[in-house]
Amino acid sequence: MRTPFDTELQDRLMRYAAVDTQSNAQSASQPSTARQLDLSRMLVDELEAMGASDVRLTDYGVVLATVPATTEGPTIGLCAHVDTAPQYNATGVRPRLIEGYNGGDISFPDAPDLRLGADISPHLADCVGHDIITASGTTLLGADDKAGVAIIMTAARHLLETPDIPHGELRIAFTPDEEIGRGVDERLPRDMACDFAYTFDGASPGEVEYETFSADGAVVTVTGVSIHPGWAKDKLVNALHLAARIVNTLPQATMTPETTSGDEGFLHVTDLSGDAAQARIGLILRDFEREGLAEKGALLQKVCDAVAATEPRARILCEITPQYRNMRYWLEKDMTPVHLAQEAVRETGLAPRSVPIRGGTDGSRLTEMGLPCPNIFTGMQEIHGPLEWVSVQDMGAATRVALTLVERAARS
Repeated sequence: MRTPFDTELQDRLMRYAAVDTQSNAQSASQPSTARQLDLSRMLVDELEAMGASDVRLTDYGVVLATVPATTEGPTIGLCAHVDTAPQYNATGVRPRLIEGYNGGDISFPDAPDLRLGADISPHLADCVGHDIITASGTTLLGADDKAGVAIIMTAARHLLETPDIPHGELRIAFTPDEEIGRGVDERLPRDMACDFAYTFDGASPGEVEYETFSADGAVVTVTGVSIHPGWAKDKLVNALHLAARIVNTLPQATMTPETTSGDEGFLHVTDLSGDAAQARIGLILRDFEREGLAEKGALLQKVCDAVAATEPRARILCEITPQYRNMRYWLEKDMTPVHLAQEAVRETGLAPRSVPIRGGTDGSRLTEMGLPCPNIFTGMQEIHGPLEWVSVQDMGAATRVALTLVERAARS
C-alpha cells in the first residue's frame, strides 16, 4: 500500500500544515498576512537546497523556481497556494498521522465530541489501509492547499535527482491569498513564463478540472444615525437592524451554499460586523455562467435598495468586485492542456474525471489572464473545517500524475 513518495509527502505536509498561513480578506497588504511568508521563506530555502534554479520570493509574495529541462518540450508551470481559509481557526495546527486506517470512525484528541466517518465523508470508505492525516479537532488541517505544495515539492525534488527523466523546463509557483481571491498578481503570468500550467488544488483521485465557478465579492456598508440610546426616540437609526433585514431578505431557501448543488450558483453571507452606527456585510456571489452571476449581483442591489427605501435617513452602499471567471470560457478554445492531464491520469492507472468545481482556483485567474491552467487533484477532503483530512496515498497518486504529465508533454 505504501508508495516510494509516501514518507516524504507526509513529512512535508505535516511540517507545512503546522505553520499558520491564514489569509485575511480585510487586510489591504500584499500578501494579506505576513505569516504566509513564514512558509514561503521555508520553501525558498528547501528549493535552493534541492538544487532548483532561479529561486526567488517576489515582492508580491509568490515563490518562483525552475526545474531545468532535460530535453526539448513545452515549459509547464505547477502551482499551489500557501494560505489557508479565513473561515476557521488555523492557529496552533497539530497534524497527526493515522497509519493504516481501519475503516472505523476517526476521533480527535482535542475535540472529544468530534467524529469523522464514511457516512460524513464517503471517500474514507475508499481509503481503508491508507495513511490518513488530520488535525487535532480545534483547527483546520490546511491540506487546502499545503497538500498541493507538498506534491509539487516532492515531484520537483525527484526530477532534480533523476536527470534521466525526459521533461521540458518546469516552472514552480507558490502563491499567497488564493482563499480570498487575490492569489494571482497581474505580473505572475509573465514571471512564470510558461506555455501552460496546472494548479494542484483539487480533491478526489482522478479529477482534472477545467470548469469553475465565476465569482464576485460584495461588501454592503450600512450607515445609520448614531445617538445616545437614552435620547434615541425618533432619532436613532440602527445600522445593525438594517443589515440584519438585508440578510433576512436575501433568498435563504434556494440560493445559499447549503441549499444548492451541481450547477446551481449562490449568494453567501460570509461575515457581518459593526455596531449601531455602521455595519458591514461581506458576501460572495457564485455562478457558473456570467449571466447568472450578473443576476445575483442585481438581486443583491435590489434588496439593498428596497431596505434603503424603508429608512431614508440611512445610507446603504453595495459594492461588487469581480474576482474570477469560469476557466472553461478560455480552456474550451484549446483543450490540449486538459487532454494532456487526463492522459497522464489514465497512464498512472486512474480513471480521469472532469466535473465542474463549485469553487475556484488560482488557475481561474491565470487562465483568464492568458495562461491556460486546469486543476488537478491532491486528495484533500472536508476542507475549511475541523474534519479536514487527506490520504497520503492519494497525494502519492497526484505526485505520480505530476511526473507523468511533464514526461508525457516532452514526448508529445
